Amino acid sequence: MLPTRLSIQTTYPHLFTNKVMAKVNNDFENYLEQHTSHEDEVLNELARHTYLTTYNPRMISGIVQGKFLELLCKIYQPKRILEIGTFTGYSTICMAKGIGESSIIDTIEVNDELETTILEYLQKAHINHKVKLHIGNALEIIPQLSNDYDLIFIDGDKREYPEYFKLVIDKVKKGGLILADNVLWGGKVLDSNETDKHTIAVKEFNNMVQNHPSIQNVLLPLRDGLMLMYKTE
Repeated sequence: MLPTRLSIQTTYPHLFTNKVMAKVNNDFENYLEQHTSHEDEVLNELARHTYLTTYNPRMISGIVQGKFLELLCKIYQPKRILEIGTFTGYSTICMAKGIGESSIIDTIEVNDELETTILEYLQKAHINHKVKLHIGNALEIIPQLSNDYDLIFIDGDKREYPEYFKLVIDKVKKGGLILADNVLWGGKVLDSNETDKHTIAVKEFNNMVQNHPSIQNVLLPLRDGLMLMYKTE
């Protein structure tokens, strides 16, 4: 039997910063998870595998955000999805569970060392026929994709968020959705003294979204901030 996330946290403390420890143990986070439909066995196994084998396991979408993505796809029923930042495939599986059998997800992951894990769990979840995995730099791959998309999920390198937005805004259909994760960036977006490249890029991205004439948006305080955008024209 694979170890639980709590036992992983206890056995491998070097995987967790104090900030992450606080987040994992936070009563509010636990309450949210306890009142969200449970992840299935494959997602649970993937989450534990991710915490055991990756350097930054907190990058995984997790139960609450994963279920949000799944339900959003069930409601909206996108025919074509673009995901920027696959990581180990948790969010990919969640979205694939919410779409129809003929729908397709193009998902891009820069880290080729994760390819084996991604493909393994896509197959375990029986949704691999809905997913096309692209390994490489998203800034190079996106211009090569000729499809229009109903939904785009941005969760890649935060320093490249403004460039992602410029590349995908014309690829999402009118009436389509764009989601972007980590747009609160640990609260650093509120600090005018923060000068690191990640924070600066996330702030620039948020301002680009807020000021774009074809976008209606809401910033949701889900995990580390989830921006939901609707393209009006």
